[in-house]
Amino acid sequence: MNKQTRQFPILLTAATAVALFAPTSPLGHAQAQTQSGGDRISVNLSDPSRPALVKVSLVNGGIAVKAYDGKEVVVEARARNHESERSSSSGGPKRLNISTTGLSVEEENNDVRIGTESYMRTIDVTVAVPVHTWLKLRAVNDGDIVVTGVEGELDIDDVNGSVTLNNISGSAVAHALNGRLLATFSKVNPQKPMAFSSLNGDVDVTFPADLKANVSIRSDRGDVFSDFDVQLQASAPQQTVEDGRGHGGKYRVKIDKTVHGTINGGGPEIQFTNFNGAIYIRKAGSQR
Repeated sequence: MNKQTRQFPILLTAATAVALFAPTSPLGHAQAQTQSGGDRISVNLSDPSRPALVKVSLVNGGIAVKAYDGKEVVVEARARNHESERSSSSGGPKRLNISTTGLSVEEENNDVRIGTESYMRTIDVTVAVPVHTWLKLRAVNDGDIVVTGVEGELDIDDVNGSVTLNNISGSAVAHALNGRLLATFSKVNPQKPMAFSSLNGDVDVTFPADLKANVSIRSDRGDVFSDFDVQLQASAPQQTVEDGRGHGGKYRVKIDKTVHGTINGGGPEIQFTNFNGAIYIRKAGSQR
């Protein structure tokens, strides 16, 4: 009987990264600590010929992801220290800047999970990835999410910060609860639906001029602007009926405020949702 070989995930901390990985990267050699006091880990993918799925989740801190011409995922984490309120001449104790981050990276079959001990202090994470990479990024407090030059499927969510997607390609589902959402596409996947939303901030997305899409738009307390010629549908608004009178309840009819339309004849659905801000649907090359 042939024995089956099991593959186990690679789990790295900044303290063990030096012994396992030392290739050249856009952020330098893999090492436990950077010259500026942060932590760094460089990880080889199981199969560099396939796109990686990179997942980052932070409680306190920001996330920056940038594409580069390489095959590794390179992660840097830095604690956001504050200057001591006591000066050296005051005679009191001075605050010690603690720079350790608890950075950990786990890789298995091109699935890369990145985490830090960001619930203890504010930690900012910077990740360099191959151009063809899928991303799933989550931030909660005290940090923005910025993605530059990545081509793939992006799933982005920031609760108390802004989201900025620069010169991306592919598709995106992005949400900024209490911040601005700004995205610029150099190319879109013509077969993938997308969604962009915010609760308290503008939603501003720029697409290539040849975009073909079905759009659904809802803005409760803000205006909607578009460089594209959006053909709005004249169909009757959708109604939701709830009848609980047979059980002592209420009868309720609700009309959906979402507006539907097409761009350049239609295509995959793109949703734009905002509660307290404007929506901008821009065409690349148009005057801002």
